[in-house]
Amino acid sequence: MSHSHIGTATHRRHCSPAALALLSCLIVSAAAGCAAVPLEEAHTLVSYGGLTSNNGRITKAKFKIDPNELAATKTIYIEPTMVSPNAAPSIKKPSDQALVANVISRALCIGVSDRFQVVDRRENADVVVHATVTRIVPTNAAMAGVSTATSLGASLVVPVPVPRLPMGLGGLAVEAEAMTRDGKQVGAMVWAKGANAITTSARVSQVGDAYSLGSSFGSDFSKMLVTGKTPYKGLPKLPSAQKIKSNLGGRPKYPACERFGRSPGVKDFAASQVGLPPSWTDKRPAVVGQGPHDEARR
Repeated sequence: MSHSHIGTATHRRHCSPAALALLSCLIVSAAAGCAAVPLEEAHTLVSYGGLTSNNGRITKAKFKIDPNELAATKTIYIEPTMVSPNAAPSIKKPSDQALVANVISRALCIGVSDRFQVVDRRENADVVVHATVTRIVPTNAAMAGVSTATSLGASLVVPVPVPRLPMGLGGLAVEAEAMTRDGKQVGAMVWAKGANAITTSARVSQVGDAYSLGSSFGSDFSKMLVTGKTPYKGLPKLPSAQKIKSNLGGRPKYPACERFGRSPGVKDFAASQVGLPPSWTDKRPAVVGQGPHDEARR
């Protein structure tokens, strides 16, 4: 038998009609699976005027940016992300709430480092960024466990990655703004996104999906500040060397970002593939902070 025939036979053995039927069923069901998170103003920003809508299929956002004001900005301060009183009750453990808030702060800090110097004191900054988690749609941890077991089992039958079951998906909504020293809003965003069955790994935690989505928000908002324009148009660009290093768990570009801890990097990616909670790899005791700006807004 020729090598080509051997390869064909092997392919047929691995992709039997039953296996292909299973794969087709999983893909069709996954394609329809996406958690719905409403895009709504939660009154955490100074102003909602002049926002532009981005009605994406997965990410929903309203945003604005003032590139002229940002042109002279050199230093920036990232306030610890807050969890609103409306969002907090949906998650049982305060430590899980803090984990989501902290991953947002870390992503913002790493992202803006591409353009600005991140400082560790608010009074030394040209611009201050603060974000508030306004809604967390909990992940059904039990269903995430079933999904992980099903996906891992199916991957032994079909030789391609298998999506998670589109049930019990979580979601996240966040608002953020960037303010100058004199109180002018130079950037703002209202953002909502639900996990989907294809690109969001199932993790056995109430905040499994919200944790992953927090990094996505931080990337979107920081990209808007760095480029001075919408983060939802144009071709994706390769991340900078400092961003790659930081996201892999290396030392951040600016020491001020250390207070949000270092990214768990590769070990967290590996853990996500087998459904482990983010708290297993992101060990820093993340505490939702309150800065002077937060108190002034109450």
